[in-house]
Amino acid sequence: MPKKKKIGSYPNAMIVMSLTAALFLIGFCGLLVIQSKKLVSIIRENIEVRVFIDKEVSKAGQDSIRTKIAPQTFVLKSTKVAPITFVSKEEAAKEFIEGTKEDFTTLLGENPLRDSYRIKIGEEYFEESKLKAIKADLETIPGVYEVVYQEDLADNINRNVSKIYTILASFALIMLVIIVLLVNNTIKLAIYSQRFLIRSMQLVGATDGFIQKPYLFRGAMQGLVGGILAAGLLLVLQQLAVNNIEGLAGLQEYDKLIILVGVVMVLGLLVGLASTYQSLTRYLKMSLDQLY
Repeated sequence: MPKKKKIGSYPNAMIVMSLTAALFLIGFCGLLVIQSKKLVSIIRENIEVRVFIDKEVSKAGQDSIRTKIAPQTFVLKSTKVAPITFVSKEEAAKEFIEGTKEDFTTLLGENPLRDSYRIKIGEEYFEESKLKAIKADLETIPGVYEVVYQEDLADNINRNVSKIYTILASFALIMLVIIVLLVNNTIKLAIYSQRFLIRSMQLVGATDGFIQKPYLFRGAMQGLVGGILAAGLLLVLQQLAVNNIEGLAGLQEYDKLIILVGVVMVLGLLVGLASTYQSLTRYLKMSLDQLY
């Protein structure tokens, strides 16, 4: 006895595979954005403003300078790293010699460097104009000789990050358009094979809602399954990368990753539902002559 053909039984595998591939690429773009934002945040938090102190300033004077810097709003509020670090001129000389492999003290006969404070700045102040304002404010503190930071670095990083985000957003948008067109065409072809069944249901008095219900449910499930598969592939890729690339674990933000996975699944469901509804509406409004 031949197997009874179910309403809405069309190439499920093709639709699910198309959805999975496109949703995976969209999710991958989202994953890159999340991790690049974390990387940029770490880079920004490690950019330091250096406050050099006058040589005549006493230990009490140095402590007074630190006391005036600590409550400033631009100082990074973090429990993971020390926002203000004191570096003596001896420590600075040691760092310089280790970095350059040249001992300038043998040539000069003394250490010309100064004691300093290294200040980590909050991410929201990572702009050239704000850094200049911070420099001007710090240089008004009595006992401060000079304030130094890497000029133009903030603007260069911000400019490059904006370019990266624009490229990734454009790619994700293109993929979204492709997925909609691809799934639309696939579902249209599938429902085309069901057009006479749909017309038969209309002729016996079935309402549009009754006819649409099983198809819409199938479309939503296909989209959800595609989203789940894409999310699963995304998580597998993410774990493989974390296990095989050193230092990548520090860039993970699992709360945002969970949100991304949820978005991918919901997006799949919505695309499957919307594409099915659009295709169904077209055939429900066709005349009998147009079906041939």
